[in-house]
Amino acid sequence: MPGTILAVEDEQAIRDFITINLKRSGYEVLEAGSGEEALSVYDDHRNEIQIVLLDIMLPGMDGFAVCRKLREQNKTVGIIMLTARTQEMDKVGGLMLGADDYVTKPFSPSELMARVDALSRRLHLEEGTSVEEEDTVTSGEFVLNMKSRTFSRAGQPIILTQMEYQIMKYFMENPDTALSRSDILNHVWGENYFGELKIVDVNIRRLRMKVEENPSTPKHLLTVWGYGYKWSQG
Repeated sequence: MPGTILAVEDEQAIRDFITINLKRSGYEVLEAGSGEEALSVYDDHRNEIQIVLLDIMLPGMDGFAVCRKLREQNKTVGIIMLTARTQEMDKVGGLMLGADDYVTKPFSPSELMARVDALSRRLHLEEGTSVEEEDTVTSGEFVLNMKSRTFSRAGQPIILTQMEYQIMKYFMENPDTALSRSDILNHVWGENYFGELKIVDVNIRRLRMKVEENPSTPKHLLTVWGYGYKWSQG
């Protein structure tokens, strides 16, 4: 399962700590100490890199800008944000830009590897999924094609990240069914994931911006107050 990870961290001691633990778990590691270097390394190794560990506080181009650039180039590469700041907006900001997860410094080797392994398993699982070409899920104007891993509305493509695709697949396979936030977290991020439930809420907010005509008054991705969310054909 282990693949290649790009570790982007300007503090050498922390980058060494990350690299050592990743290599102990069998991952190949590429390193970058700035946002500009990260994009350069990614350009040179885009076919190898599976996950990017991306510090927010970087000299020059910060982690938010790098995350945005990476998502413009690749919707499916795994991105885990690293931040020493505890403010809520830092976490939400990274997720809204397309990050799959975040880890707050200081973090233990076990926490870091649990997050990396969970995302790596999900990415490998999806790469190994084999479905027939006609395998699609349709809900009104929306079509999820599991062969091409595409999502569209009225024939117009909607670009989704890896996690957004998984969430939409779960919803559309369970229409008009209230799914708890814990159900969604366990299904998409894995039962061993020990992050916060807010990652579900932020991804739903991000998805509403893509699928709803008016995200503030959703007709499809509906909130089930005190419980979770459900998908309605509308």
